[in-house]
Amino acid sequence: MTTSAAIAAPTDRVRPGLVIAVLAAGTFLMGTSEFIVAGLLPEVAGDFSVGIGQAGLAITAFAAGMIIGSPVMVLLTLRLSRRSTLALALAIFAVGHVLAAMSGVFPALLAARFLTAVATGAFWAVASLVAAEVAGPGSSTRALGVVQGGAMLATVVGVPLGAVLGQLIGWRGPFWILAVLAALAAVVVRRLVPSTRAAAVPDLRAELTALRSGRLWLVLLSCACVAGGVLTVYSYVSPLLTDVTGLPAGAVPLALVLFGATALVGTIVGGRVGDARPYATILGASAVTLLAIVTLGLVAPMPAPTLAVIALLGLTGLSANPVLGILAIRFGGSAPTLASALTPSAFNLGTAVGTGIASVSLHSSLGARAAILIGAVSAALVLVVFGALTLSVRGRRKAAAA
Repeated sequence: MTTSAAIAAPTDRVRPGLVIAVLAAGTFLMGTSEFIVAGLLPEVAGDFSVGIGQAGLAITAFAAGMIIGSPVMVLLTLRLSRRSTLALALAIFAVGHVLAAMSGVFPALLAARFLTAVATGAFWAVASLVAAEVAGPGSSTRALGVVQGGAMLATVVGVPLGAVLGQLIGWRGPFWILAVLAALAAVVVRRLVPSTRAAAVPDLRAELTALRSGRLWLVLLSCACVAGGVLTVYSYVSPLLTDVTGLPAGAVPLALVLFGATALVGTIVGGRVGDARPYATILGASAVTLLAIVTLGLVAPMPAPTLAVIALLGLTGLSANPVLGILAIRFGGSAPTLASALTPSAFNLGTAVGTGIASVSLHSSLGARAAILIGAVSAALVLVVFGALTLSVRGRRKAAAA
């Protein structure tokens, strides 16, 4: 699962386990930031005197920043060492959280979230490349699973803890904490991550030309549909649990922990299985995810079944992400950097579209169930899009073997 320069064998001077752990710590902070608002919607809405649906636009703004930030920032930093790019992204990430914590009006919060996400997109893309390179060809998907597992760990620890702290000390407190931790992480990255560049100096024209791959775009569209299906439901789990299931607000962090714990397991397992059977892993996980979302819509009024299905959704919903990331690098050909950058952009395009529609639909007759309907449609599209990619790849293999 390699391209010639995208996934290099590890060198003796690099300690792959340590590097991957540092990168996972960075994605933990960024995963916490991306969805911390999901656990603080009432607090944010109350502080700025806006509705819950409008407060959810803070998640949409972050997703929009990721869409733009990943490819743009990566292209602008092509000639920097990857260590410098990672440290710069963490520094900007810290500044964005300071601005968010100090925001006095809701548009200022949205702008700060957008800036933070631009930095997040750059970090995520470069971290994926570095992890794949230091791990080597046989373990690249597994390494991405660990790095992306940092974001899943954020849903287990970071987001629920942020929700609890936000309820106790106000939503701004967790943003200040994230700012400090990101600044410290930038220092650690500068000291521990090797100062590596691509095997050859990246050429902007070559990067853009290589994006003609139709299979790459099918992978990216699959990424968008995966996020639109799972993360739209996740982003609006708070009103679902309180308005439909009838649970108290204090139960929301528990649901977030359940989702995050199973998502962490699913991401790591998906990375391990995906090295050997990438296409079957994605199709299988997508089918179970669709079933889980539909079931959630049916059992939503019942507390215990609802929490159980949320746990199942976490286990399968994001388990294919490391595999999709490696496929994007592979099909990017001579443009592994930009292909890797477009992967988080695609995921967040799905999140932005899904949460944006849900934000409007929350005030319709569907209420909190709107996110479930949107998630189900998006999850079904994963099977259609990735199924088409699978048939295309199999067709080419048969043609080559004939």
